Amino acid sequence: MQAKIAEIFKSIQGEGVYQGVEQVFVRFYGCNLKCKFCDTQLTNYEELEAPELVNKISEFGKGYHSISLTGGEPLLQVDFLKELLPIMKTTGAKVYLETNGILYQELSRVIDFVDITAMDFKLPSSTGMPAFWQEHEKFLRAALKKEVFVKVVVLNSTRGKDIHKSINLIRSFNKDIPLVFQPEFSEMKQEELINKLQNYKNLAAQYLKNVLILPQQHKLQGVK
Repeated sequence: MQAKIAEIFKSIQGEGVYQGVEQVFVRFYGCNLKCKFCDTQLTNYEELEAPELVNKISEFGKGYHSISLTGGEPLLQVDFLKELLPIMKTTGAKVYLETNGILYQELSRVIDFVDITAMDFKLPSSTGMPAFWQEHEKFLRAALKKEVFVKVVVLNSTRGKDIHKSINLIRSFNKDIPLVFQPEFSEMKQEELINKLQNYKNLAAQYLKNVLILPQQHKLQGVK
């Protein structure tokens, strides 16, 4: 079995609660969504079998925190992940899954081999797409088998009602689940967005224990 892999590289994690840790990134080609703020436009890929991919990862040596499976959307290639992840775990690598948080059935097939899930909530007022609240609820339930945090991208267009739904969904499971508000990079210095972020953080902090505002550090530092 082969997977479509857009790129493999080592860098720092620029998003979420693990900002700054060194990771090997495996970027899977293809996504099931078209968010208006998407900053990852993939046009090329190579097809690799699981042992080939593990060998390529091994070329980066050791000492990094984890292997980030990102995209695109990795869970679109879940059959390949079912083959890859057991091999990867035998190397002692920690698996960090970055996902749009919608493909809950696919997650349930591989969650036993995932250590950390970085899950997005795709807010309709942020993405320009329909809502995915039911999918996010089912996904979060499956992800809670292991460590998970939730990331929400905030734009000037983001509506408070979507933030309320995000908070309520998280607290219905566990108020200890971290919630990260990530400003959309191109709008990050605008006063309207800065005010929104602080208001949303203050609101969420009334109900959740770990609420953060974290911009994309890799972009601020000019690294991949």
